[in-house]
Amino acid sequence: MNRNNLGILQPQEIDEVRDRNTASTGEPDPNSHERLIPFCGPRQSRGLASGVDTAIAPGGILHGMATITRVRAIRTRADGTWVIVKIETNQPGLYGIGSASDHYRAGVVVAAINEVLAPKLVGRDTADIEDIWQSTLTSGYWRQDSVMGTVIAGADMALWDILGKEAGLPVYRLLGGRCRAAVPVYAHAAGNTIDELIADVQHYINDGWVYIRCQLGAYGGGGFLEPASPGEGGRPRASALRAPFDTTKRGAFDDEAYLQNVPEMFGALRQHFGYGPKFTHDVHEHLRPHQAVALAQALEPHRLFFVEDILPPEHVAYYRHIKQICTTPQAMGELFINSAEYLPLIQDRLIDYMRIRVSKAGGITPARKIANLCEFYGVHTAWQEGGDNDPVNQLAAYHLDLASWNFGIQEENHFTDGELAVFPGHAVTERGYMYGNEAPGLGVDIDETAAANLFDATRAAQPRFMAEDRRADGSLVRP
Repeated sequence: MNRNNLGILQPQEIDEVRDRNTASTGEPDPNSHERLIPFCGPRQSRGLASGVDTAIAPGGILHGMATITRVRAIRTRADGTWVIVKIETNQPGLYGIGSASDHYRAGVVVAAINEVLAPKLVGRDTADIEDIWQSTLTSGYWRQDSVMGTVIAGADMALWDILGKEAGLPVYRLLGGRCRAAVPVYAHAAGNTIDELIADVQHYINDGWVYIRCQLGAYGGGGFLEPASPGEGGRPRASALRAPFDTTKRGAFDDEAYLQNVPEMFGALRQHFGYGPKFTHDVHEHLRPHQAVALAQALEPHRLFFVEDILPPEHVAYYRHIKQICTTPQAMGELFINSAEYLPLIQDRLIDYMRIRVSKAGGITPARKIANLCEFYGVHTAWQEGGDNDPVNQLAAYHLDLASWNFGIQEENHFTDGELAVFPGHAVTERGYMYGNEAPGLGVDIDETAAANLFDATRAAQPRFMAEDRRADGSLVRP
């Protein structure tokens, strides 16, 4: 038989296969390697690989199920913090990619892909997405840690990418289809002073953005005390100071200063811009719980679109206190990796926006379940993105955004031209909206030569740790 490079049988050849399989028993042979998998309707299977453009005729039949032959980790970005899972199949030119990036544990993720994920997946049918997710989750008995969750997510996205390519459809159509014309995105505005922040907000407004996050400098900005000599400015005496507890040469975080300055910041912004722009703010879990409750109440007159991560995961019970005293919308979930962390918040309607990162949630498979659950409780999605995410995770979130009625907002990403060149088919953001494309699957590919050229082994070898902010006495502020 003559087949194209995806093993597609022509309609006139179907009877020949069926007759051969039923010749001895009168029934199709369930063990035959020539299984008949119908493609429903006319479509073009595009974007499988460079140079592949395979026509699938109406009623065309795929010869056999695609099976996984190889699973690879591709590490890229100059600092090596992006990890992409590539799943290859026995169908020539058919593969998928997914995001398994971890800004602080990239090397550990790569090892887990090579040593755990690849042996588990090779030989599986690519269509068994749900079972692959479930069985990989429990394959090490203990589950739902941040590293393996990310590894599973990379495989899960890649499998959805493959499924879309097989079907000739973008992933969002497999999830139920489009609920909106485009995906609204919020910008990141910041300034070390109110005047600098106002100027940055104005820049985004002039460029057409409506949703804008506002920060006084870095996370915790507005709450840092000036450097001071030992024994002054609330610092301990010199004989007690040593690394990492010495905050005399850098700003120490002070909850009360933050509680004073951030509401004043939004007062100045509302006075200047009015209530047209939709402002957000990221506390980044810096406050003690009782101060977080006070901040939520103090921000209520300024009508924020939401305040993000006002509490750390360890103290989410305080959201009940917040809801009892004010209506400031709450967004939470950036650090969540386990369903036990977020289910009570959704079911008790204690948050308004779910902020899990798709790759930390475990991929598209669990993320769509989270979105569906949120809809029943009036909670919106706002999948976490930001500066350390990659263009593949960004597009995975985009497909969920398009197909979820209760989507709320997506965070903007910051990529250089050189980084975007690694990912042909990447999303484009214009005037506060993100646009993908209609190519099958996720719609994004990876140029492995460009990925290798972008990667700097020396920088990637440097250990990376989350920045540490400390209070005046030297104690750690949990990020």
